[in-house]
Amino acid sequence: MTAKPNILIFMTDQQRGDVVLEGHPVKTPVLDAFRRRAVTFSETFCPSPHCCPSRASFFTGVYPSEHGVWNNVTVQNALTTGLKPGTRLWSTDLVAAGYTCDFSGKWHVSYEQGPRDYAWTEHRVNAGPKKDHAGIMGLEWDGYAKMAEDLPRPERVRKPGEIVRPGWRDYVHYGINEQPFGDQHVVDVTKQVLASKDATSDPWCLYCGTLGPHDPYVVPQRFLDMYADVDIPLPANFHDTLTDRPHLYQRTRSFFDQLTDDEHREAIRHYWAFCTYEDWLFGQVLEALEASGQADNTIVMYCSDHGDYTAEHGLWCKGLPCFRGAYNVPMMIAGPGIVGDRVVDAPVSLTDVAPTVLELTGTESDLPCSGYSLVPWLRGETPDTWRTAVFTQSNGNEQYGIQRSITADGWKYVYNGYDFDELYDLSNDPHEQHNLNGDPRYAQQLEDLCSRMWRFASEHDDTCINPYIMVGMAPYGPAYGLRTGVTSGG
Repeated sequence: MTAKPNILIFMTDQQRGDVVLEGHPVKTPVLDAFRRRAVTFSETFCPSPHCCPSRASFFTGVYPSEHGVWNNVTVQNALTTGLKPGTRLWSTDLVAAGYTCDFSGKWHVSYEQGPRDYAWTEHRVNAGPKKDHAGIMGLEWDGYAKMAEDLPRPERVRKPGEIVRPGWRDYVHYGINEQPFGDQHVVDVTKQVLASKDATSDPWCLYCGTLGPHDPYVVPQRFLDMYADVDIPLPANFHDTLTDRPHLYQRTRSFFDQLTDDEHREAIRHYWAFCTYEDWLFGQVLEALEASGQADNTIVMYCSDHGDYTAEHGLWCKGLPCFRGAYNVPMMIAGPGIVGDRVVDAPVSLTDVAPTVLELTGTESDLPCSGYSLVPWLRGETPDTWRTAVFTQSNGNEQYGIQRSITADGWKYVYNGYDFDELYDLSNDPHEQHNLNGDPRYAQQLEDLCSRMWRFASEHDDTCINPYIMVGMAPYGPAYGLRTGVTSGG
């Protein structure tokens, strides 16, 4: 058996971080058992509330301002379609160090290049290069003429769970599907790859990327049945009207307001069932790992690319509303040398995956990483220094809008270049319902957070510093970030 550990990554799509924690009502028997031997990072955040920029950060170790992916790379109005020239992925370094890297599942990092361009052996790729994955998600683009053919009849009655948008294709928020997004096929391929591994194999890294529990929340009936008698509560901030938040937030909520309270509960039921389905799939992969005889020498990571609002603030899915639900993601790691059955509540970023994988595998690398290795935490140690703030970057998904945020010292500031900003006292307002921006009593907190935000921007090649009078609207400009004594803490 090779002395170097293997790496197995199971990455879901659009899964909230809290649903894998002990005490949450989502039924996850596989993760419950996995948690007892894993380190759970409860405060893990993606850098952007969208698949592509967050996945790019996962594979590169840097932020969107550094790797250049800001939005969905496969749509008609994409801001960017791929990584900045010269951007490396940690997989390239692993292969150079003697690893085999195997890929099954969702890519969605670049429309120009695929996993094979970064040293992965491709077995099954969804959302791959030059292929619009939207057909899998039910959002395929057929042009104006095709959409006109599908125009719903105006007299048609709204279906349960449907959100009506005249002139757009039908969208039903939840339903039944025995093979949602082809995730079982992704797992089957992963199991086949594991079956080919044995003690004589080169050290390997295997990535399994499913598409659930992404919206629309369509799940096999038997998993929904598990929640038939479960009382589904609405979130504590469900009735937040968002009246003091950006108008885009309010406009987004207005679509979901078509759903009745019972339909919101039913959507939550489907989302929870979808998470249970993903747990079941993860169990299949762990069983295949055991059968391969490689489990004792394999480090296993369970994670997701971004979260889901899941009716918080009356919202669903993910996007520009800068609330915790869309940013907090699962991160659990177990394996040889890892001191498990522990929860770490220090702030973690998906950019930390790259330096962590490189250190775990003993790979010497000059890959420029903005994240930090999690290995000290995995060994049961506390690093001498660690980040004290969480930063996010977005230029909008396909609804363009510059947004940056910082969360530090119990406060959260959101700079919205397209609308009014947000300031939350998380110690007294953990559900982010009361926007304190503009209140003179908190002017010092606002100045401090702005200064740290701009310091972080200067450290990470963020060009969001146009000084023109029509666009330079932050209450304190970039110069504040360069003052003596200002540190970002990121």
